[in-house]
Amino acid sequence: MEGRRQEKIGNVLKQDLATLFQREAKTMFGGAFITVTSVRVTSDLSYAKVHLSIFGNNSEESLKLVQSQTREIRHIIAKKVRHQMRKVPSFQFFIDDSLDYYEEIDKLLKE
Repeated sequence: MEGRRQEKIGNVLKQDLATLFQREAKTMFGGAFITVTSVRVTSDLSYAKVHLSIFGNNSEESLKLVQSQTREIRHIIAKKVRHQMRKVPSFQFFIDDSLDYYEEIDKLLKE
């Protein structure tokens, strides 16, 4: 269960990451359309699990591209939130497969 502070930090990071992915899609991420679906911050605020929904050529390649630029992403976010947070958590990026899961459940229910 997330605490109120973790939830607030997660929401701030989600908004800033979404803006970053929208603004830098062509230059940093090969033109893939990336949306941030959720951000979960650990209780000690040192790690943030970021779930991404990727639309484009190949989602696995786009995820690897995002993961290879984690350091740059963290640096950009740190500049944006420097007045709100002392330390920016390390990001771990994952593909959000909840839409695929939903479609599979829907398909099974229709049978």
